[in-house]
Amino acid sequence: MGNHTAIVRWSRGDGDFKANRHSRAHEWEFDGGLKVPASASPHIVPLPYAVAANIDPEEAFVASISSCHMLFYLHKARDAGFVVNSYEDAAVGVLATNAAGRQAITRVTLNPVVTYEGSPPSPGQVEALHHAAHELCFIANSVTTEITTNTAGS
Repeated sequence: MGNHTAIVRWSRGDGDFKANRHSRAHEWEFDGGLKVPASASPHIVPLPYAVAANIDPEEAFVASISSCHMLFYLHKARDAGFVVNSYEDAAVGVLATNAAGRQAITRVTLNPVVTYEGSPPSPGQVEALHHAAHELCFIANSVTTEITTNTAGS
């Protein structure tokens, strides 16, 4: 289905690499030319070596799961005859020790709030649409992370 690329750039700058006192700030560049400031999470690498304002890989991972799920939800809702006006998800990922004893994002909870034009789907239809979106999501199909969807706001 295609290759997907990203360029990741980092340089040491003035930091003392041997003493582990170097910035983790770096940049992601995507095929359309968008550049995103990135860093290690300040939950993992202390400030000032991490940059709290930059996106970290764990946040990007959670966002990619949420985004993929949303895009397939919109597709399935349209196919089912519903018109979605807005979709907002305050997704949460949990970094914990996995079964192999390694740190991993072990769980992501999606919390979508969806508004519709006209009659919204029933709770059962919402559940079915989210299930279908999850089954189709490329990112969800690529990871071992437990992904759940809180459908109360849908």
